[in-house]
Amino acid sequence: MKRILAAALLVSVAALPSAALAQQSTINQTIAGTRLDINATGDVTRVPDLATISAGVVSRASTATAAIQQTATRMARVREALRRAGIADRDTQTTNISLNPDYIYTPNQPPKLSGYSASNQVTVRFRDIANTGKILDALVAEGANQISGPNLSVEHPEAALDEARAKAVAAGRARAELYARSLGLRVARVVSVSESGGYAPPPPMPPMVMAARAERDQTAIDPGEQKLQVNVAMTLELQ
Repeated sequence: MKRILAAALLVSVAALPSAALAQQSTINQTIAGTRLDINATGDVTRVPDLATISAGVVSRASTATAAIQQTATRMARVREALRRAGIADRDTQTTNISLNPDYIYTPNQPPKLSGYSASNQVTVRFRDIANTGKILDALVAEGANQISGPNLSVEHPEAALDEARAKAVAAGRARAELYARSLGLRVARVVSVSESGGYAPPPPMPPMVMAARAERDQTAIDPGEQKLQVNVAMTLELQ
């Protein structure tokens, strides 16, 4: 029994190097000709179709209870305004609720409590960018006094990214052909391709405090264009 077990162990140990070698040979392919490493970029532009904005209410009162209640009352009006504008519940998400004491600081004296500040913020996704500014004005009229954004993005970027990928690979192949001709060689095969980068929506704008205004001008959101980019690294064999 011991001899059988020892033989089995020897077989297992002997098989490990060959398995590791097989895996290594799969990853690191042997290149008989000249190795060429290429980095290429493909990009496309799209008009953003989604705006993400943070809207909230900040209230100050002499007591914590009063500050929370005032904020809740005003925030209820803001939420109702979003519903009236056709914003689905799935596109509204609470992101912050806070309550903090306010102090008055006087030199050479201990801080004096002056009241409390309460805030309630939601992140809202607007799928109709053309009406985003109009809705924001309505939110301010209903009590929202803190708004940040917009963060404009392409909601479903995969089709555009696939187009960028094809452009990146085509650019890499064209560059490889150029190098091959210059060296009097030809592109024999593509050894490996790896992707880096990709679509990243721009960061949101810093918060800004807005107050209800009496002017007739409405807030306008201009979507512009957004670049979607893919970078590829290619290794090719020239012969």
